[in-house]
This record gives sequence, structure tokens and C-alpha cells, in this order.
Amino acid sequence: MTRPVRASRADFRRFLTIPTRWADNDVYGHVNNVVYLNWFDTAVNRFLLDEGLLDIANSPVISIVVETGCTYFESVAYPEAVDVGIVCEKTGTSSIVYRVGVFRQGADLAAAQGRFVHVTVERAAQTPVPMPAIYREKLALIEGGTGA
Repeated sequence: MTRPVRASRADFRRFLTIPTRWADNDVYGHVNNVVYLNWFDTAVNRFLLDEGLLDIANSPVISIVVETGCTYFESVAYPEAVDVGIVCEKTGTSSIVYRVGVFRQGADLAAAQGRFVHVTVERAAQTPVPMPAIYREKLALIEGGTGA
């Protein structure tokens, strides 16, 4: 398996600062790996909320996670805060591939990075539907980066 090139801040378009919590640390004294995936989910959904693409209780079309993964480069520990960056790597008919990076504050290179894949579905039926045009418009705001 080839290890990905470590991403820099320039590879991302939108950032969210998230404080670590006491409960995030594991017995080894660093943030447990599952917390990073929670941060991915939080950063992506915060983007959707901020851009008006998601009404948690009422949106008829929602995005559900179908794939995620993370590569770790260095440990983060409570009481640090992290900056979680996102960029839209690819859009399909109903899918969105995000790249996500977790940065220690002040650091240019990611402590961890990965991908997060959403599929747009009709809420009630949970079946894939074409992505609404407004999604494509808002996702254009975070497309690109320098290509980690």
C-alpha cells in the first residue's frame, strides 16, 4: 500500500476549528482514531448547514456517508484545538467525494487526512437521487485545492 502525500493547508478550501475534548483522548494519551472520522463528518455537515443545503429535520434530500477513510501522520491530544479543512474532489450524479485534512493549529501539514463520500438520497425512501443543482453551485465554492 502506498502512503498518500501529506496534505498542506493550501490543499483545502474551507476550515472549521474544533476543540478536542477530555473524552477524545484514549489510554495512549492521544485522540483516538475514531474521533477523526467524527471531525470529518462535523466539518462536511457544517459546510452543508452554513450553505443552506441541509435542514437537519426537514430537508427532503439529504446526504449519507457511503465511504470514509483516514491516514494518520502525527498524534493530536487534548487540550489542543484542530482545524479541519475540506475540499470537494469530485461530484457525480448523486455522489460527492470530499478530501478532508486535520491540522494542528499553526501547522501547515496535516496531522491526518482522508476522504469522505456522500450520496444524495431522498430522505423518506433512502434511495439515491440526482444531486440538486444548488448542491453543485455551493460545492463549486470548495472545489479544487492544489491536489493532495
